[in-house]
Amino acid sequence: MSRRRFCLSLLILCLAAACSCHALAARPAPLVVCFGDSITAGHGLDPAQAYPAYLQHDLLARGYHDRVLNAGVSGNTTQDALARLPQILALHPVAVIVEFGGNDGLRGLPLSLTEQNLSTIVRRLRAAHIQVLLAGITLPPNYGRDYIHQFDQMYRQIAARYHVPLLPMLYAGIYNLPGTIQPDGIHPTAKGSKLIAEHMLPLLLPLLHR
Repeated sequence: MSRRRFCLSLLILCLAAACSCHALAARPAPLVVCFGDSITAGHGLDPAQAYPAYLQHDLLARGYHDRVLNAGVSGNTTQDALARLPQILALHPVAVIVEFGGNDGLRGLPLSLTEQNLSTIVRRLRAAHIQVLLAGITLPPNYGRDYIHQFDQMYRQIAARYHVPLLPMLYAGIYNLPGTIQPDGIHPTAKGSKLIAEHMLPLLLPLLHR
């Protein structure tokens, strides 16, 4: 091969490599959506104190470049979530953390409706080849032992049906710790949100590509 041809070939390879690097740099970071109600939205907190913000920090600290989007809306029921689902699907996330049901229970909505809505959300996300992490919540003791048991089991049944990981109770190991819950007795403080993110992380990481 002549020197001129060699130099031309080298130039073509360098240009191809540069174009490839530019394409990789221009590619948007994979998206993780935290899809939930006021617990996800960070009711009573600054946006940087809601658990999705802490989750973003924890992912970056471990070398993951996924972008975490807080899609929490205070007061949302599972019916509201179902109405918002097309917006979430349009984002084409790699993973969605589904955190709903608490407002249904507090409003005394039929458990069958809550289960149907949550199942539809998880099913449609999985049909779109989106990874799902389901996050459960429980209800205050005055709702009755039998109802609370059925409510808690609902999350386990949905997770088993669609083979998705489950965080059975967002506040497990958190609720009784000082300084983790706001005075309303419902929403986490910044400290509580940070712990929620820490508990979610081991379940989320296997759903992502490094």
